[in-house]
Amino acid sequence: MVEMVSRPYEAAFEKHAMAHDEVLCLSADLTSSCEIDKFRDNHPEKFLSLGMAEQNMMSFAGGLGLAGYRPFLHSFGVFLYRRPYDQLMASIAYPRRKVRLMGFLPGITTPGGMTHQAIEDVSVMRSIPNMTILETGDATEVESICEAADSIDGPVYCRVLRGSVPRLFDTPIKVGEMRELETGNDILIVSSGITTEEAMRASAALKGAGVSVRHLHLNTIKPFDHKTMLDHIASVKGGVITLENHVVDGGIGSLMAETMADAGVGKRLVRLGLKDTYAHGGSRAYLMRYYGLDALALVHGIEDLMGQKFGITEDDLSAARVEAVHSLVKAEGL
Repeated sequence: MVEMVSRPYEAAFEKHAMAHDEVLCLSADLTSSCEIDKFRDNHPEKFLSLGMAEQNMMSFAGGLGLAGYRPFLHSFGVFLYRRPYDQLMASIAYPRRKVRLMGFLPGITTPGGMTHQAIEDVSVMRSIPNMTILETGDATEVESICEAADSIDGPVYCRVLRGSVPRLFDTPIKVGEMRELETGNDILIVSSGITTEEAMRASAALKGAGVSVRHLHLNTIKPFDHKTMLDHIASVKGGVITLENHVVDGGIGSLMAETMADAGVGKRLVRLGLKDTYAHGGSRAYLMRYYGLDALALVHGIEDLMGQKFGITEDDLSAARVEAVHSLVKAEGL
């Protein structure tokens, strides 16, 4: 039974912020939705509300960074790069300010539709010089994301999970190190964020079908350890399959394609994720099934990769968690 942790970011951020005088908490009018409302109430001297004005928040944070502070900006991921892109580039990325962008509701973890779903954030942030990208996949990584982000000498963008989050790992994030969850030699699965749990759901059924799986979980997307990844690719007889809560263009699927192409690796690559589409509203489980991001979609992708059918059905997979659509009963809970 998977342990579920309620609001792991809340306590983790408070602990980290109170241990470092230079850390400040910035909000863009989504304070309770980013689990920092108690921090606001308990530590008003370290909390700044910039309102629904993300462009100004970026420029303001750049100034704080110049003054020696390390501001943590809290909002939904989409609002940390779509609206304030110019200010993000000019005030934060270009001068390498130590600004920590904590982006909640990555990908399809919200039913809010296009306006709230950060489905191309990794591709955008990967293209920005000086930017580090981290992504949480479980409660332990959420609990360690603040310390990991604050270790970066420059700006960092984090895809953060909120609400009730499963505990899948025992050790905190180590920036630059991927997690090796399975060590098989037939197929390499590369996943990140919420898709790692889906890949883990499929593991036992795949083993039962005789597939020797090597499974890697990425929590550091940029910078990326190409050499270690190439070693893993060389360790499997077959190809590589990626599963991501993101469009396939510019995310970890593209990252793997670039890595393999640059090294002249001739193995086949299958990329699973959103394919040139925006996602509509719905529960996470529904959206993952509809857009082919869940465990069964992974099984089908591996069947395609290996050119054989395993006869695995949903009943053969480990149980899926069913979550409430809204973490908060109000509009900003989207």
